[in-house]
Amino acid sequence: MQIEKRVKELVEEKIADREDLFIVSITMLKNGVLSILLDGDNGIAIADCVAVSRHVGFHLEEENVIEHAYRLEVSSPGIDSPLTMLRQYTKNIGRDVRVKLLSSDIKEGKLLSATESEIVIEEKIKEKGKKAELKEAAIPTNQIKETRVLISFK
Repeated sequence: MQIEKRVKELVEEKIADREDLFIVSITMLKNGVLSILLDGDNGIAIADCVAVSRHVGFHLEEENVIEHAYRLEVSSPGIDSPLTMLRQYTKNIGRDVRVKLLSSDIKEGKLLSATESEIVIEEKIKEKGKKAELKEAAIPTNQIKETRVLISFK
């Protein structure tokens, strides 16, 4: 869609000097919400979201890109949002994740590494009557349906 393409150009223009920030998604929803999800290697500040929102909003209005009423939302993906790109996986190395596979299996463990082709997690394998063992499991990215960071309150 043309709207998303133009918005992507505007966001990239605004964050060009910030190598730590990146676009996760840009979506024009049917309910008139234009959603821009941004993230950063060290998180993203509210001030960054505000700056992008003002820049994009100003140019969309000036250029009259969207002809109908819309609401612009710029935010970071929530803590419960699935990881969708390599840069998000890399950012979360060392954290516990839950990986749903296309086969419907679920694996949980500490994320050790991530590449375009696979992620490696350290699983705790507990067999009845034995002490839990830590084992590394390589999971091809083409077998992953969804990966979420597990929230710990320890």
